[in-house]
Amino acid sequence: MSLSGTGTFCQPTCCTTTPSESLRHPWFPPKASSDPIASGHLLLRNTLTGKKEPFVPMQSRHVKWYTCGPTVYDSSHVGHARTYLSFDIMRRIMTDYFHYNVLYQINTTDIDDKIILRARQNELMRLLEEDPSVDFDKLVVLAKEALEEAKAKSDEKKGVIVAAIEKAGEEKNSRGRTEQEGLLEQHLVKRKNLDKDEVNILEACGAEIGKDARSDLLVAAKSVLAEKLDREKGHLITDHSVFNAHARRYEREFMEDMAALGIREPDILTRVTEYVPKIVAFVETIISKGLAYKSNGSVYLSLDAFQEAGHNYRKLNPAGPGGAATTAAEMAEGEGALGGVGGDSEKRNPNDFALWKASKAGEPAWESPFGPGRPGWHIECSVVAGDILGERIDIHSGGEDLKFPHHDNELAQSEACFGCNQWVNYFTHTGHLHIEGLKMSKSLKNFITIRQALEHNTARQLRIMFLLQGWDQPMNYSDQTIDDARSKETTFKSFFREVEALTRDDYLSEEVGWRMEEHDHKLADAYLTARQSVHESLLDNFNTKEAMGALLKVINEANAYLRTANAKPSVLLLRSIASYITEILKVFGVVSGSDEFGFGSGGSGDGNGESTDGSGSEPFIGAMVSFRESVRNEALEAAKGGDAQAAIQSILQICDGLRDEVLPKLGVRLEDRPAGTMWNL
Repeated sequence: MSLSGTGTFCQPTCCTTTPSESLRHPWFPPKASSDPIASGHLLLRNTLTGKKEPFVPMQSRHVKWYTCGPTVYDSSHVGHARTYLSFDIMRRIMTDYFHYNVLYQINTTDIDDKIILRARQNELMRLLEEDPSVDFDKLVVLAKEALEEAKAKSDEKKGVIVAAIEKAGEEKNSRGRTEQEGLLEQHLVKRKNLDKDEVNILEACGAEIGKDARSDLLVAAKSVLAEKLDREKGHLITDHSVFNAHARRYEREFMEDMAALGIREPDILTRVTEYVPKIVAFVETIISKGLAYKSNGSVYLSLDAFQEAGHNYRKLNPAGPGGAATTAAEMAEGEGALGGVGGDSEKRNPNDFALWKASKAGEPAWESPFGPGRPGWHIECSVVAGDILGERIDIHSGGEDLKFPHHDNELAQSEACFGCNQWVNYFTHTGHLHIEGLKMSKSLKNFITIRQALEHNTARQLRIMFLLQGWDQPMNYSDQTIDDARSKETTFKSFFREVEALTRDDYLSEEVGWRMEEHDHKLADAYLTARQSVHESLLDNFNTKEAMGALLKVINEANAYLRTANAKPSVLLLRSIASYITEILKVFGVVSGSDEFGFGSGGSGDGNGESTDGSGSEPFIGAMVSFRESVRNEALEAAKGGDAQAAIQSILQICDGLRDEVLPKLGVRLEDRPAGTMWNL
């Protein structure tokens, strides 16, 4: 890591000497800057404090980093790509630019309320599809019943939210009112989606009976049918393999998506289901300290006991004393879609959260001293991270929506178990990804899967799009943001090609010094300024937006330099600029391969190492263009009345030059044989 900074000159040091030393002239030492970035200190926005803090690893330059992985119940969307690409970029900067020694762990949540619900629903839909006793007419009746039940449930939900808004207004609870108004906005989007489903369902119900009528109705009514079937028959699905197969499918899909995006694999990957015995032991430790209690087969962390023991709660998303300002909606989010057996009635404090959940019918269960059950949502990360990285962690990361309750509850149960007051030193959260003004979410059906995004854009373009945003700020996903990324990609490509064309010429056959006077100096200054700006931007909370801006700015300076009248550019300076830009883009994961500069054949960024932009063909195209021009010029000269015999000889020499000098440098060998010319690589 470069620690270069800026400063001013101090007074000269005294020139004291000993009899055996020569007299030294005054030396004016630079004055060190008090600015942390100028002094070479990395700043990281820490959610625990709400501001940028100097990053100080616990042990030398070793960094223990844990990131919450996916809950593998469905396909990953661009919102997930935003989180994992952002952390991949930050990890690359830490390891490849600042040269920290990073141990990076990700966990897969492969047992969770969402997985249980989706796996059960899919299994019940499969059984319905294969049930010969449910013909088209019976399916129509079932679909219409499910639709009416869904509409009634939607109306009831709206009434609850509206009542909560009115109550918050009467109590002058602005926070609660804002929260409920946000829930109402989301509910209206869901109702709009249900209304669209109703049109499709009724159309499918009225279709003429044919071989596809039943299957078309199953597709149109899947959402409402799945919910109805789960309410009525979900308790009958008890086979662990149903839930396990569902999780394994989407876990593999997630890892494939990450590879397609060019995201480096973690150093350690863990799964919740492989940690159940250690989760049970973890919970037992907290109980033994008097900070958790058993209730109806479940185990809850006692927030009252936890805080009485001197611990703090809600560090990431602060609330009132004792969690008093925690809302009902927040607590419902904390308990998950399936909730507990007895709800709040089995808790000592409504804000207590589950470490272990007693399993109900239709839910997977593991034996434990507390009774058959399964891990609570939050406990998994504490156990797997504690087991691998230890009782103290440098960095813990996740999406903005995990701050509360998930990460706050993680902190509480970890500090309860390990007996510390700070389990994590730095918490980092990526900002929300919005589409049409709302957070991209599966529940709102406003998401674009990673695979759908990659059908229309390369992985490089998506990565550039996120590089142009602040990783910890909300951003909009739109045609405009992706078009901006494509435009920036074209700017890089065009510059690399222009420098490539200059370096193909024999610049040593001409003057090599600076021949454009102030233009050369101006470009050199712009180059040095860009390097300094990039370095300071990366020190400043991994500010890739500013770093990319600095790279694009020096390209603009270089383009203006190349278009100066009677330009005689410094090829070496331009090559240095192109090489430096490539070096930084490699750090960002935009470029791969070993080419000195440019995207190259290995840097397509499409996740498979194959070029999709033709950049690997540029040397061959250049050779062919040069060959054609030489032959064409000789032929034109002969056509104007020149010496035809001399033109023929010249053309043959050009052909031999292509065979003997040009193509071998490109890795191609030609052999003239009686039967014709053969080529080999």
